[in-house]
Amino acid sequence: MPNPVLLLIDDSRPPARAEEELRKRYGADYQVVSAASVGQALGLLDRLHHEGRQVSLVLAAQWLPGVTGTELLARVRRLHPTAKRVLLISWGDQSSSEPILRATALGHIDAYAAKPVTTPDERFHRVITELLDEWARSHLPGFEAVRVVGEEWAPRSHEIRELLGRNGIPAGFYPAGGAEANRLLEQAGTAPPRLPVLVLFDGRVLADPSNSEIAEALGVRTRPGGDSYDLTVIGAGPAGLAAAVYGASEGLSTVVLEPEAIGGQAGTSSMIRNYLGFPNGVSGEDLAVRAYTQAWNFGAEYVYGNPATGLRADGAELVVTVAGGEEVRSRAVVVATGMSYRRLGIPELDGFTGAGVFYGAATVEAPALRGREVYVVGGANSAGQAAIHLARYAARVTMLVRGGSLAAGMSDYLVREIASTPNIEVRRRVVVTGGGGDGRLERLTLADLDAGTTQTVETPALFVLIGAEPRTQWLPDAMRRDRWGFVVTGTDLLQDGRASAGWPLERPPRYLESSLPGVFAAGDVRHGSVKRVASAVGEGSVAIRLVHEYLRDG
Repeated sequence: MPNPVLLLIDDSRPPARAEEELRKRYGADYQVVSAASVGQALGLLDRLHHEGRQVSLVLAAQWLPGVTGTELLARVRRLHPTAKRVLLISWGDQSSSEPILRATALGHIDAYAAKPVTTPDERFHRVITELLDEWARSHLPGFEAVRVVGEEWAPRSHEIRELLGRNGIPAGFYPAGGAEANRLLEQAGTAPPRLPVLVLFDGRVLADPSNSEIAEALGVRTRPGGDSYDLTVIGAGPAGLAAAVYGASEGLSTVVLEPEAIGGQAGTSSMIRNYLGFPNGVSGEDLAVRAYTQAWNFGAEYVYGNPATGLRADGAELVVTVAGGEEVRSRAVVVATGMSYRRLGIPELDGFTGAGVFYGAATVEAPALRGREVYVVGGANSAGQAAIHLARYAARVTMLVRGGSLAAGMSDYLVREIASTPNIEVRRRVVVTGGGGDGRLERLTLADLDAGTTQTVETPALFVLIGAEPRTQWLPDAMRRDRWGFVVTGTDLLQDGRASAGWPLERPPRYLESSLPGVFAAGDVRHGSVKRVASAVGEGSVAIRLVHEYLRDG
C-alpha cells in the first residue's frame, strides 16, 4: 500500500523551507508532495480521491494567487474529509489574524503554524507531529495490544471496543467470518469460539471475558492494594482525575475507583476546542489519558472494574463498598461519578443498544459508517462534537433537536462550525418515536412536533446524547440529593443560614461538602455545577483544598 500523502501548497520562490523540513522529517513514511498553484493542488487532490489514496495532512500558505489558504483548505474537506488541515503563515503577518479566527470558528482548519525559519524548526514540527499522531491512530496499522474478534454489530463487541478505546488501549477489531478473524481464532485454538474473543499481545486468549477479566489480563488493578487511604476518589472523569492529581501531588494517599473508563462523558468527545491550554483542541480520550498518567506519576492508585455500591461512616473513617462486597476505607471521599446519558425509553429501540443505537459519541464506530447516513439526537455540546466528528466519515449526519434552536444549549463555536459543515443537517422540533431492524438498527420513525407528521428513515446508526442522569442511586439516604438526584453541597444545605437537621457538626458544611461530613462532590454529579470540562476540573482541584481542611480541623 503506498504511503499516505502529505501535501504542501505554497508558491514561494525559491522553494519553501517548509518543503525541505517536511521531506527531511517525514519523507520515509509519507509521500511528501508540493503544489505551487491552487489549480495544481485541487487537481492532485481530486486524482488522489478517485485513486482511493490516503491524504494525511494538507498545508496551505495563506496568501496564494487567486484564493486564500483558508478558502482552499475549506474545499479540501469535500474530497478528503479526514485529512488534517494546516494554515501556514509568515512570522509577523498581522493580516492573517482575522482569516485564522474565522477559519477556526467554522472548522475549516485544524491548526495554523508559522512557516519554518530555522533547520530544524521544532515549533513547526510540534504542530505537524501532533496532528499526524492523531490522524495515524485512526488510519494506519500500528501496535495492537488487544485483537478483538466478534460479531460486528453485537452489543458486547461494541462495549469492548469502546472500553479499550476510552482507556487508551491500542486495539484492533476483526469481524467474525473474515479471513483475518478466522486466522486469529485458528491460532488461538478456540473452536467453536465463544465470541467475542480477545487475543492479547503476548498470545493469551480470553473468550467472552468480563470487563474485570480484561483489566486483570492487561495488568490493571481491580482490587485496592491498601488497607486504608487518606482519600478515595469515586469516578475518573475530569473532576475525579483532577482530584486524584492534586490529592496525590499534595501527599495524600489516594485511590481512584472507576467502573468503566477514564474520562467520563468527556472521554467520549472527539474534540474539545474550548479547554484552556489546547488552542488546537484536544480529544476527550487524550485529555483523560494525560490526566490519568499525571495522577499515576504522583502515586495515585487506580482500581478498575467494580462500581461503588454503598458509602457509610465508621468512626473516623469513611467506607466505600464495591460490587463483589469489598470495602475501601479512607479518611475523606470525593464523589465524582458524573452523569450518564438519558435513555430514549422507546421499547422498539432498547434491543438495539450497541447494535446501531449508541448512547454517547461512540467515536470507535465512526470509521465503520463511511458513506452512510446517520442520526444524532441532542442539542448540547456533546451532541455537536459527535456530529462534527461523524461528518468526517458519514455521507450525511442529521441532528434531531427537540428545541427550536441550537444556541440555547450549545457553545457558539460549535453552532457556527455545524452551520458551515455541508453534510450536517439540523432538524429542529423533531424527535425519535420508534424504529426497527433485523438484529441491528435499520430504520427510525421520526415525528415533527410542530407539523404533527411522522416519517420513516433508513439508517444504520443513531447516537443519543440527551440530558443526563447523575450516578447517585448507590449513595446513602444520609447524603441529600435534589429531586433529579444531584448531590446537594455547601451553602445549598443551609436553611436560614444554618445547617439543616441531621448535620452532626457545629461548623457549617464546607463548599462542595455533602450532608455527610468528609464526603465532597465535584463535577457534573453536584447540584448547581456548570456542565463543562474546565469547571469539573476546577471543582476536583478545589475539593482537595477542602479535604485538607477537613483532615486538619474536622
